[in-house]
Amino acid sequence: MTTWTSEDLALLSETYSLVLTAGDGSHPGVEIGMVVVDGELYVRAYRGVRSRWYRAAQEHGHGRIQAGAVTRDVLLETGDLEPSAEIEAAFRGKYGRPADALVASAEARAATIRIDPAPTPGADATPPL
Repeated sequence: MTTWTSEDLALLSETYSLVLTAGDGSHPGVEIGMVVVDGELYVRAYRGVRSRWYRAAQEHGHGRIQAGAVTRDVLLETGDLEPSAEIEAAFRGKYGRPADALVASAEARAATIRIDPAPTPGADATPPL
C-alpha cells in the first residue's frame, strides 16, 4: 500500500473538504468532508451505504480526489473498516456539531471509506499532493 507523504497529510488536514470522484471520472464528483487519523484519510457517506457515491466507490475501488488546486488518483477501500472512536473524534473536532450526521448514525459509520494514494507506475516515491 502506498502511504501519504507528510506534505500530503498536512494539506489534507488543513483543507476543509475535498471533491471525490469514483471510477473513471465520467460522473461528477461529490464535495465531502474528510479527516486524517493516524496517517490515513477517511470520508463517510452520511446517507449510508445506499448513497450513490458510496456505491460507486464500492463498485470501482479507485477514483480521484481534488483538494484545492491539486488532483490525485486514489484507491477507495470500503470493506472491513471498523468505525473507530478516533475517526469519530476527528470528525467532531474538525466539523463540530454538523459532524453528528457522520458519527451518530449506524448508517454513516457503516459507510466509512479509507482513501489511499494510488501507486505511481514506475516510481519509487509518491509525489506530494
